[in-house]
Amino acid sequence: MGTGKGFGKTILIGDQFVLWEIPAILSAIPFETICTVEKLISGTGWILEDNRIEVPGYKKAKEEDSLASFSRMIEVMKLDLEKNPIKITVAGDLLAGSGVGASAAICVSFARACNQEFNLGLDILGINHVAWEGEFGYHGLPSGLDNTVSTFGGAIQYRIKDGIKQFDRINISEPVEIVLGNSGVTANTAALKGFLEEQEKTDPKLFNNRLDAIRNQVKALGAALSSGNLKETGRIMSDNHKILIEMGLSHEKLIHLCNLAESLGAYGSKVTGGGRGGYMLALTPGKELQDKVTSAFEAEGVPTIRTTIGGKPTDDTMSQILK
Repeated sequence: MGTGKGFGKTILIGDQFVLWEIPAILSAIPFETICTVEKLISGTGWILEDNRIEVPGYKKAKEEDSLASFSRMIEVMKLDLEKNPIKITVAGDLLAGSGVGASAAICVSFARACNQEFNLGLDILGINHVAWEGEFGYHGLPSGLDNTVSTFGGAIQYRIKDGIKQFDRINISEPVEIVLGNSGVTANTAALKGFLEEQEKTDPKLFNNRLDAIRNQVKALGAALSSGNLKETGRIMSDNHKILIEMGLSHEKLIHLCNLAESLGAYGSKVTGGGRGGYMLALTPGKELQDKVTSAFEAEGVPTIRTTIGGKPTDDTMSQILK
């Protein structure tokens, strides 16, 4: 039996525009999807047992995506499941829902489990590449940032330049408390690129002006976060959310939760992930502030995750060009 794990994630800024060569800053969170792969003594192909906790309806909504994802990874790893049928079991404490890297975590954990069970000899770059291939099933053309932070852990700046993917570590001296609030809306991430391309086509000048503003925000946020200036980090997050709202990448429920969090003292807040649903992120350093925001969300029946950013990475890689 092979076992593998993949981290969940949250994105502080830039996710939606990585394919336009805008860097993104994101962090793994200390919640994981755990996958086991075991060979069966009879039959062919593969069967799946999905025991993950979920946002109601998420797993059903992603059923076809999941099928496409596993099939693609099996093909990429050249597994002969006619001769070696397998059972795939996924579980763990990462909630299956839009915006926390649930699909990336399942891809990373499956790649690691297969690597162990079939002795494939994949290094960490190989694991990351297989997981990226798996993300096609969920995202159309995946940027690669979710699977990368799920594979390597920690906080990173991720970018694509001239088709080359690379990440650089961001050192955070101590984990920082955050709150993730779920809108309850399952977003279609695969449709995001077309949604943005239509905006670019309709008003290219406005679109490019917004990209320039976001590029500057990413640079400023990276400097603030690495220097420990959390007030400035939060301010930039909130300013970025204003642009995302203008572009139709937020949601009325997410906007409400951000406003509520900031009224209670959160340093900043914004949609995280592709947007138009899924989660929002509130920067809430310290247990007291984190508890205050969480309690307010839970009082409104909002599914909430208390967690941290800037946890320990899986290895000591500081900068990496990816396959």
